[in-house]
Amino acid sequence: MSATVNKPEEQDQSYWAIVKRQFKKNRMAVWSLRFIYGVVFVGIMADFIANDLPIACGYKGKTYFPIFNSYGVSLGISKWPTELANVDWHDLQYDWVLLPVIPYSPQFMDTKNSGFKAPMGTGQTVSSFRFTHFLGTDKLGRDVMSGMVHGTRVATMVGVISMSIAVVIGILLGAMAGYFGDSKLKMSRIRLWLNLIFLFLAIVYAFMVRSYALSDALSVSVGGFMVQLLISGVIFVVIMIIPNLIVPVLKKVPFLGKQVSIPMDILISRLIEVKVSVPTLLLILSICAIMSKPSIFITMVVIGFLGWTGIAKYVRAELLKVRSLEFIEAAQALGLSEWRIIIRHAIPNSLTSVLITIAFGVAGAILTESSLSFLGIGVAPEQVTWGSLLSSARSEASAWWLAVFPGMAIFVTVTVFNLLGEGLTDAMDPRLKQ
Repeated sequence: MSATVNKPEEQDQSYWAIVKRQFKKNRMAVWSLRFIYGVVFVGIMADFIANDLPIACGYKGKTYFPIFNSYGVSLGISKWPTELANVDWHDLQYDWVLLPVIPYSPQFMDTKNSGFKAPMGTGQTVSSFRFTHFLGTDKLGRDVMSGMVHGTRVATMVGVISMSIAVVIGILLGAMAGYFGDSKLKMSRIRLWLNLIFLFLAIVYAFMVRSYALSDALSVSVGGFMVQLLISGVIFVVIMIIPNLIVPVLKKVPFLGKQVSIPMDILISRLIEVKVSVPTLLLILSICAIMSKPSIFITMVVIGFLGWTGIAKYVRAELLKVRSLEFIEAAQALGLSEWRIIIRHAIPNSLTSVLITIAFGVAGAILTESSLSFLGIGVAPEQVTWGSLLSSARSEASAWWLAVFPGMAIFVTVTVFNLLGEGLTDAMDPRLKQ
């Protein structure tokens, strides 16, 4: 009888399989990623973890879901029922109620525990253990633990929104600089001139002229702001379509139709150098100072629009290598358009270093937002963030909990994102793939 020998399965030798195995060897990076999962979960579920609104309740024979209804109110698509408008949710006599773990919203002011009450119930006046302020309160009686939970949401949104904007801008500009270089992108004179003129007009009419409408909509609801922003986007696109409809007629004139080279690499590289030469925080402070109404959302957008340079440099360097490889030459030989080659073939093969940059960029965005919140710039006065909690500790030196808990949250979160970035750097290093 012949014995059957079970051979060990061959390991997957694809690039990302190797990266995954290398990453798992770095325990600090793995635990950092798990911690980030926890931060994201807390940020997403913040309203269901800390809120003075019930998750669900029965009141006067009817069933309500106040937290879900608050979303509709904030988006401007629904209103509170008459019997629940302007009520103190803690004083209602419910038929039944399901409360969040922390029965306080970050803006709820417990007047009985105002004036910096210490953590764990020391000196606090509460009706039951259920309503204890476990991390203490600030001067106005706002619950610090609730502020920490909702500050996690702000930190998560800052990282995701700002870096999403930075990634789109960085990849687009970096790819154009690296792929086209200084001589590969050609355009007729009339197309170039008209697009520059209409780009200026599009920015003016879509955003500058409508700045008050955008600002007023943001002060009312997020949903209204998104609608106004969509309208501005449509106006921008329509204006930019106009010159490209005129070009085919005017380019028949020999002088106007002559092709000229656009030095994309030089233009974008100089733009990066100018941006890097000015401190990001100084630029953000200048922009936030001229805003009519401070908003954390606008602050996220500003951070994103100013944080693309690192990504652009990495993508440009990768595209300089990728554009001369065989599969790019094959795509060109098949007659594919330049933009299709860039989007479908060049960029997907150049994103390795971008993942590393994103991890470090999220840490930088969170730290920048915390700095602005600490200074009271770029956020509404009622907005609670880790930075604003840390700032409130300046008015009372003995309220140590207002400095320790937000400070530790900022330090730990920024550290784990940096550890994740270092782990990705090591895992993607070709010298360590063994």
